[in-house]
Amino acid sequence: MVNNVQLVFDGMLQDRSWQQPDQWCRRIDMLERLESWLVHHGDAGECALKSRIEDLVRELETINQQFYQSLRQDIQQGRGAASLLQWAAATPHDGDDESYDPLDTLVSGVLDLAEPGEVLDLAAEMVFYQPTPARHVFDFIKRASITVNDTVVDLGAGLGHVALLTAICTPARCIGIEWQRAYVASARQCAQALNIRNATFLAQDVREARLSEGTLFYLYTPFTGAMLRSVLDMLACEARHRTIRLCSLGPGTAVIAQEPWLSTDACTPHRPALFHSR
Repeated sequence: MVNNVQLVFDGMLQDRSWQQPDQWCRRIDMLERLESWLVHHGDAGECALKSRIEDLVRELETINQQFYQSLRQDIQQGRGAASLLQWAAATPHDGDDESYDPLDTLVSGVLDLAEPGEVLDLAAEMVFYQPTPARHVFDFIKRASITVNDTVVDLGAGLGHVALLTAICTPARCIGIEWQRAYVASARQCAQALNIRNATFLAQDVREARLSEGTLFYLYTPFTGAMLRSVLDMLACEARHRTIRLCSLGPGTAVIAQEPWLSTDACTPHRPALFHSR
């Protein structure tokens, strides 16, 4: 095992093209492999080899942090859309499922969300929070053709990934509605730090929210059962007065697809589905 790791490690050092900023995806893969070895075999390995691997891990992390900081500066100065969309388009993906990949690591590093404070126990029919995989957020942004006339509302926004990235990459006003106040505090702090002025986060139950400003609503199956039914009825009421759009990802999509007041061109499993009111 040590000899195999030594060969891999030596290969990493011989070709140091991973130091280039655009090699961030490769660096993330290297970090995952090296950190996995340290966790599972580090204590049994040679001390000298372990020390060298730890040094390389620190170097990789430093380069990545510098890269993330350059992207944060682009966002703060209003150039975030070009930067993020460029890297999102260039990132290879293994499939269309809801797993995470290096693009999520990139987004996490760039947003640098503060660890939330006290998280409350979920109310009935609320779904445990998981962020939308970043590639699906960018897919949503690309396919939804969002304009300055849109107000994008993320229902059950969690830490705000969808609203933050949409606000960075489009001119739309973006609103995240989230029940967990600790999540909202982290999202607001991120928006302020990155100078994202078109993103707002509200700490409230979606069923008590005012939805009249929204033109495009996003749901990553944040709730089920009667709670989902209540929210869909609220949206149906909004659709009686104006045209609205919905984007859904996850198991809740099958329920939304049955709504008679909505239509869609296609519902592909494990990919955001776009609906519009009839």
